[in-house]
Amino acid sequence: MGPGMPRRMGMNNDKLKEPLPKNIKEVPDYIKRVVVKFFKRLFYIFSLVWNTAPWILITLMSIAVFSGVLPVLTAWIASRLLNVLAEAYNAINSGGAIEFNKILSLLIFQFICIILSSFIKHLNSLVVRISGEMVSNHVKTMMMEKAQKLDLQSFDKPEFYERLENAQREASMRPVQIINATFNTVSTLISMFSFVAILFTVSPWAPIIIVILALPAGFVSYFYRKKAFDYIRMRSKDRRELSYFSGLLTNKDLVKEIRIFGLSNTFIKKYNLTFKKYFKGLKKIYLKEGFWNMIVSLLSAFSHCALFLFVAWRVWLGKIEVGDYSLYTGALNSVTTGLNSLISSTSTIYEGTLFIDNLIVFMEEKPTILIETDKKEEVKRHIPHEIEFRHLSFKYPGTERYVIKDLNATIKAGETVALVGVNGAGKTTLIKLITRLYDPTEGEILLDGKNLKEYDPEELYKIFGIIFQDFGKYAVTVSENIAFGEIDRAIDEERVKLSAMQSNATEFISRLPKEYDTPLMRYFEEDGIELSIGQWQKLSVARAFYSDSDILILDEPTASLDAIAEQEIYDQFDTLRKDKTTIFVSHRLSSATTADSILVLDNGELVEHGAHSELMSKKGIYHKLFTTQAGRYLEESNAAEADEDNSEGEN
Repeated sequence: MGPGMPRRMGMNNDKLKEPLPKNIKEVPDYIKRVVVKFFKRLFYIFSLVWNTAPWILITLMSIAVFSGVLPVLTAWIASRLLNVLAEAYNAINSGGAIEFNKILSLLIFQFICIILSSFIKHLNSLVVRISGEMVSNHVKTMMMEKAQKLDLQSFDKPEFYERLENAQREASMRPVQIINATFNTVSTLISMFSFVAILFTVSPWAPIIIVILALPAGFVSYFYRKKAFDYIRMRSKDRRELSYFSGLLTNKDLVKEIRIFGLSNTFIKKYNLTFKKYFKGLKKIYLKEGFWNMIVSLLSAFSHCALFLFVAWRVWLGKIEVGDYSLYTGALNSVTTGLNSLISSTSTIYEGTLFIDNLIVFMEEKPTILIETDKKEEVKRHIPHEIEFRHLSFKYPGTERYVIKDLNATIKAGETVALVGVNGAGKTTLIKLITRLYDPTEGEILLDGKNLKEYDPEELYKIFGIIFQDFGKYAVTVSENIAFGEIDRAIDEERVKLSAMQSNATEFISRLPKEYDTPLMRYFEEDGIELSIGQWQKLSVARAFYSDSDILILDEPTASLDAIAEQEIYDQFDTLRKDKTTIFVSHRLSSATTADSILVLDNGELVEHGAHSELMSKKGIYHKLFTTQAGRYLEESNAAEADEDNSEGEN
């Protein structure tokens, strides 16, 4: 694997695999491990459902018991009823009679069983549908809560997205599906044991033959369920590609470019090619499973015909009553159906527990951004803060290239510092390290003389008011978008309006249909408003003004604004950053002239450090960047003046 290349994660699923035995001696241990893991997964699923709502398990268990007993009771009543009817028929033909009350009582019991069976069936369906939604919500909430605790570096790893995709795919259906299948198994076992006891009275070999004939079907089902699971898990990359290509054509931010460049057919073709490659292997597994299931089913059908013939022969010999024929053949059918149901249910449970491993592995993902000391340092609030870098180096997880290299510098308390450098110099990465979204690969960052790792990350985040390059655009109201700057307190409408004024957003907000209550983006609301990128950026700046922060960090905060709007924002920042430590990145270097100090980064290294006048006098990288940009602005200004002069001359 070449340097800088992330590991293919999909192929790193060792913790989901159970190594196959190498010889016959290892088989018992292998079976033991598989069984133990199976029940651990099953217990995990039960705990998920129990934590969602205990009544779900209690209700489904009660339904399972009734569902197991009712078929046996119904079959017994039906056989008794046939025998009584046959007895009545014979009595009438011989001049006798049987009281109808005897028949009526059996009919009433039969009707009760039919009504109960229908009621329980619909009740089970209702419980499964309701509980499915509840458990799905519970699991997805768990996943969201887990995701918020994970480090940013987790989101940089392909293997993380594989686990996330697998877990999300299973979250909505698997737990309740497995629970329902488990209780179906319970009811099936209750019925089967009862019918097996009935069959033993005809022939002890009958149930044994049925069970033996069911074993191949069980083997086929388990074997191919495991094979399908392994295939689906290993082809997670294909599924993510399918989701990506289909999502491109429904992404409202990309639809304009895709339409203009005529990319739709290209992405549809890529989608179909990926699906063809993915489905080819899956189809092969399904066809093989179907073929062997048909062979096993034919053998099973012939054996059942033979057993039916045997029961009929016993009736013909007069060894059992006519009504008992329905009981015994019904028992044969029920045991056979029960075995098939048992195989199907247990296969579903087995397959489901394999897939639920995806959720378990995701939930076991460990954060590394933790307090690395027994004594937690208190984050002091509402004071200027000093930040120091000591031999700071960093490379993103799974890569070998250092984005920051042996950086040493100090940002003094209350100082305003500009980060300058070409794209890819490491400016945004440095901001991510300062805010402890990542931990350094080497070296350390000190806040007020203490290593960042000694502070509680949640408390640390509260001191930062930050605008990233890729700032958030949220499909909520204008007021909420601004108030997200300090989410721990109720929305203060006056502060919202003040923040909007400070970010120069008041003018365009006043023109919106509902002003601060206007819903933004048209994801959910028909009257949602689509803002320009410049308007969105003003809202993100307002969000920073709204936050009760000690350290302001501005990563290209005005990139989408014109020069006049940008200057107005920086004028407001001059007021806002009073007595605060401020770090900003700006694509217009004229803004850097207002900074107390400038850090010039080049390829991850700190190459220059000082005030604007000092760096200009050095005639180094900063001087070159500044004069190049200033020259371009001057050329544009001269060209505009020339156009204006020409226009006046023509007039």
